[in-house]
Amino acid sequence: MSQLQDLCKTFSASRPHDRVTPSRPVRWWTEKDRLDGTVVDAFVVIFVTEGCSWAHHSGCTMCGYGNDSAATPVTTADLEQQVSTALRDYHGEPLVKIFNSGSFLDDRELPPKARETMLSSFSKASKITVESRPEYVTAEALEQIHALTDPRVFEVGIGLETSNDTVREHAINKGFTFAQYKTAAHLLRKQRMSVKTYLLTKPPFLTEQEAGEDNVQSIRAIAPLTDIISLNPVTVQRHTLVEFLWRRDQYRPPWLWTLVDVLQRGRQLFPGHLKCDTVAGGSQRGPHNCGTCDTKILDALNAFSLHQDPSVFNDLACPCHDLWQDQCAYEQLTFGSVVDWSRWKA
Repeated sequence: MSQLQDLCKTFSASRPHDRVTPSRPVRWWTEKDRLDGTVVDAFVVIFVTEGCSWAHHSGCTMCGYGNDSAATPVTTADLEQQVSTALRDYHGEPLVKIFNSGSFLDDRELPPKARETMLSSFSKASKITVESRPEYVTAEALEQIHALTDPRVFEVGIGLETSNDTVREHAINKGFTFAQYKTAAHLLRKQRMSVKTYLLTKPPFLTEQEAGEDNVQSIRAIAPLTDIISLNPVTVQRHTLVEFLWRRDQYRPPWLWTLVDVLQRGRQLFPGHLKCDTVAGGSQRGPHNCGTCDTKILDALNAFSLHQDPSVFNDLACPCHDLWQDQCAYEQLTFGSVVDWSRWKA
């Protein structure tokens, strides 16, 4: 195990597990999202499991989802009770998002019987979206899903984060390769299932400009492989390497201007649904600008994600835009570059 993996494991091992109950979901809510070109209500539920397999092995530099995992085994009966609890507030929303802070297709996290219960409980939804690491997206796993639900309504989100293997290994510690992602995407397409790809905006050790360039080049690389691209700007989550750096003023979450820039440039490269999901936007732990313009820009990011209209970014002037430009221009000179972009390959 590398030193980075050892360090990430140290932080993940320090997480408390008394904040969740095995028989009750972490939380559930309704939000707006886009489905087949129309804005609809989406039902979102986060189920408690034992957590991501990679988090048990090491973990990613920025991921705090293990904070919502259980320290003790979560049984099929527990998961079925969680489904029953969430269903009390499900009112037939056409889009259902199932999260479990790890991989929906990992039998250790979600036993097949529990998966069957979840899918059958939301069988009337027009679309069900889940998440998985690519190593669990196998032909056998997808055949099992195929037997449980119409593959055309099933979507798998993969946290690729970047198409650059160097960044993924040395800045994110993700534990898989771009080649593995491509294999998983092809398998999903073969089964007529939808592919959602998450890209991380501003992993640690990258400058603001590098982070934006990494996102844009990643959008270009995955455009033929995915149906949806979701930018996920880093939020400083507890018990992570990112938090360790942030507390020492060695990391700043991305500027909102970077997200605007990436979405504007990415729109020219990707014809599918391009969106941005921000957590803790406008706070010091989340993506933010100067504080004065944050709400206006967050509203524009949400509007673009729902309606795909880049004109929402037309009137977002703020004096801090110059400061953001200065940081992008001079950060390379003061801190150097992590990645040799002249040699960058997808």
